[in-house]
Amino acid sequence: MKRRTTFVALAAVPIHEGQTFTEPLPATDAGHDEGEVSAAAEVLERLRVLVVAGIPVGVVAVGLGSRLAMLLLRLTSPQQVRGIDSDDGFRIGQVTLAGTYNLLVIGAAIGIIGAGAYRAVAPWLIGPTWFRRFTTAAASGAVVGSMLIHSDGVDFTLLKPTWLALGLFVALPAAFGALIGPAVDSVSSSASSTVRSRKRWVVPIILLACFPPTLLLLPFAAAMVVASVVFRRAFPGVVTARVRLAMQAIWLSIALAGLVALVGDIQAVT
Repeated sequence: MKRRTTFVALAAVPIHEGQTFTEPLPATDAGHDEGEVSAAAEVLERLRVLVVAGIPVGVVAVGLGSRLAMLLLRLTSPQQVRGIDSDDGFRIGQVTLAGTYNLLVIGAAIGIIGAGAYRAVAPWLIGPTWFRRFTTAAASGAVVGSMLIHSDGVDFTLLKPTWLALGLFVALPAAFGALIGPAVDSVSSSASSTVRSRKRWVVPIILLACFPPTLLLLPFAAAMVVASVVFRRAFPGVVTARVRLAMQAIWLSIALAGLVALVGDIQAVT
């Protein structure tokens, strides 16, 4: 299904000169190797951030946002589209508790993936905070929007007006991109209320319990985080100016490719 997107969840290194992600890590236990314990603690902390930041943003921006977008398009589309299954298997015009929960679960899963994607991209973003937020939102809208929009199927042929359907399915990933950065940065901060006392692990446990299917993502996320932490500790000086420039060029090319694909998809639909 075209709307299933995959991102690689990598841990972050310094964003730019003079700014780094600062994550509070638990104190090491006496009697254990300090380096080994701190590495394990770092992995757990990064996973905690993906869950605590990603799930709420995904549930709101993707889950609830998709439900509201479908409701709006149902009201603006011709009567005959009601009862037809959308490209994602949801029946147009029918709102059920199970269907809404499934959308929230999808949103929660995308939230974790998107949080990992932001952690991978964040070290290479340039400019002041507002500009990094803007470029993240714009790139998310272009890249993910190009994955969602297609000329076949139901969503962009029967739902009317076409411009509204196109706009909503670009706006939703853009909104997610705009929200995920502040969420990840806030949860990563040592001043965050989510790291105080019992909240540190109670909050992620509750979030995962509310959306059990997201547990299937954790082994893959953990593998990526472990690989990132091990690599960064083994090669602490690997990020040179040339490497930074090369990575920025790669991310820019991905965003531009998404924009080109999005323009082509919109032209095909209209």
